[in-house]
Amino acid sequence: MDADHQETSGETKSAINTWRYRHHFTYKADQGKNIIVQCNLCLPRVNLLSTSKTSTSNLKKHLDRTHLGCEARPDAKRGRKKEEYNGEESRHCQLKKLKAEIISKCLTQAKIDDLIFNFIVEDCQSFYVLEQPGFRKLIAGLTEGLKSMDRVTLFTKVDHGFSKMREELMSKLSSVQYVCTTADIWTAHNRSFFGMTCHWIDMDSLERKSAALAFARLQGRITYDTIAGRIHDVHVAYNIESKVQTTVTDNGSPFISVFREFALDSQESDDDIGFYENVSTVLEGEPEQDMLLFLPTVQRCASHTLEQIVTDDFWQAVSQGPMCQLHYSAMAKVFAIWSKCHHLQVGMDAAEEIGKMALVVPTVIRWNVEYCAVQKIVSLSERELTELCARLEVPRFQPEEMAFLKEYVTVFHPLAFALELFQAEQKCYLGLVIPTVLSLKNKLNEQKDAAKYFGDAINAIVMAIDVRFQELFGSTEAKIATATTPQFRLWWMAASEREEMCALLASEASQMDPCTVTEANTSRNLSTIESEDDFFSYGSVKPAVQIQQRGVLEEIRKYVEGTGKSLECLQDFPRVKQLFLKYNTTLPSTAPVQRLFSQKGNLVTSQRNFLTDDYFERIQLLRYNSNLCSLVSE
Repeated sequence: MDADHQETSGETKSAINTWRYRHHFTYKADQGKNIIVQCNLCLPRVNLLSTSKTSTSNLKKHLDRTHLGCEARPDAKRGRKKEEYNGEESRHCQLKKLKAEIISKCLTQAKIDDLIFNFIVEDCQSFYVLEQPGFRKLIAGLTEGLKSMDRVTLFTKVDHGFSKMREELMSKLSSVQYVCTTADIWTAHNRSFFGMTCHWIDMDSLERKSAALAFARLQGRITYDTIAGRIHDVHVAYNIESKVQTTVTDNGSPFISVFREFALDSQESDDDIGFYENVSTVLEGEPEQDMLLFLPTVQRCASHTLEQIVTDDFWQAVSQGPMCQLHYSAMAKVFAIWSKCHHLQVGMDAAEEIGKMALVVPTVIRWNVEYCAVQKIVSLSERELTELCARLEVPRFQPEEMAFLKEYVTVFHPLAFALELFQAEQKCYLGLVIPTVLSLKNKLNEQKDAAKYFGDAINAIVMAIDVRFQELFGSTEAKIATATTPQFRLWWMAASEREEMCALLASEASQMDPCTVTEANTSRNLSTIESEDDFFSYGSVKPAVQIQQRGVLEEIRKYVEGTGKSLECLQDFPRVKQLFLKYNTTLPSTAPVQRLFSQKGNLVTSQRNFLTDDYFERIQLLRYNSNLCSLVSE
């Protein structure tokens, strides 16, 4: 019996040694023509395998399928191609198995639903994409058997995501002291929408934060009381009616009527909040009822005011000046190029081939977009522009017309730069407006003497700036906002006015709530008795109020004399920081609410018409606030 066992062991050992598997397997038992071995790589799990005494194909397959990369390679050249083919095939099976195992551990149906939900909301996709066969195959192929959710599940997740987003947003706003809102009305495909965004400054980091509050459908006639009711309702819904410093709007007639009718001047109210009664209800056709409306003061959009200066005052000055004919002939050829590039693919291809760039074609009525488009054309060389006009069958530009356009780009570059500053969001504050407008006037006046064609137009624009920004120049709030911005401080003011401004800042700072001001260097409490010297008092100490006022004035003077331009320096001046938060929370333009309407471009399509107005609004608010609030639970 022992002799047979030794013989069998010898045959088995010889067979395994031939394929160099002695390190991977351990002999366990004899089954006649086959033997039983234990895989050492599977330990501590017991994995017994049956294999022939003269062949190790089963062992090779086990290594290929279970322990990829650990299989032994045969020494003989015989059958090597076949073994390599089998090895590649087994590797493919192993990789597929490994992929399925990873996916099964990392991806669940709930995770896939969350990813699809983010894809629909953030990329503004139509709900119909869930029913497309190609999309379903894509999800099934990437997830190894998991499926795409249906529209019922998507609607449920929209409800849950919107509720979660609203709770998070209201929680953030509850801890904010000052906020600013922007409001606008947008019309597309015969449907009107009222949009509102909210903005505040983080007290610790001094970073601008933004959120969308409303994207509501407006039906029927849009009247001033309808808009006033919408603004009031949104403020109340988020519990910010007492925190809103201003509401920024454009200069359109609906909003002019709203705030002319309802908003109080800042001189008539200390808290800038208006209280009104007996205003007709928002919905038309219903009888009037008593309502309480709290409307903040209004801040006119500075970028819209600048665009009005260019589109109205500039065009009027040009049309009445000696350069009228030259202006219209040059711009007519420019518009002809834009039209050919916009409507004909051959026109855009010619522009890209000749100019080695894509020409900007203004498709919206914005002056800064038009300016960039003219700038692109002027940047072409004379040869390139001549060839482009010939390819597009547009009349060639005369030398004087090109000189006119080049001067146009040079003269109005400061105005385009100012518009870019106003339309920013993160680093744009009310305190930016006055220095920007003053610098714009100086830049324009510097070019007036050298201007050959636009001398009269520059005079007209400077006069229009003085008239249209007159209210802003006289605004106490705008002056305080500018003075508390470290980049400007009081450098923009005349020397004779700076002392008065310091007194105004000190007066405003002394009225701040002491609970909101954290002293940079807290002095010892006068009421603390630590020794006999603290106990005996003979009236030599000044009242605490006088000491506080003196401390406020010293802080203001140190701030004014400083040179730092970063907002970080406000951390050393707690009272100035509070004034900055109060007066610079206001944005100078309505650019954020316009971005709410314009992003993606497919907000209102035929595929979205099945959505109710309520769900349409929820989708847009979730999309805008995705960076501020998480859409799905982690």
